[in-house]
Amino acid sequence: MTKLVYFAWVRERIGKGEEDIDLPADIRTGTDLLRHLKSLGDEYAHALEHEKVIRIAINQEHVEHDEPITGAREIALFPPMTGG
Repeated sequence: MTKLVYFAWVRERIGKGEEDIDLPADIRTGTDLLRHLKSLGDEYAHALEHEKVIRIAINQEHVEHDEPITGAREIALFPPMTGG
């Protein structure tokens, strides 16, 4: 079981802040995960339609989309950040 955490408009579009999910064995990278999630329903497809701008953190560490996610306890998805 992997905990997925959603932030900002990703959370708003999906309609929940987090969920626990059993990932299929063929989901090996962040890119695989995003594509899998988009297949789960319209709300996921809408939230992740521009998957290249979605940021990913594995176990609270920012990673690239091609980073392996196998064994991750927590994966966070969020839009680009701005700040000051």
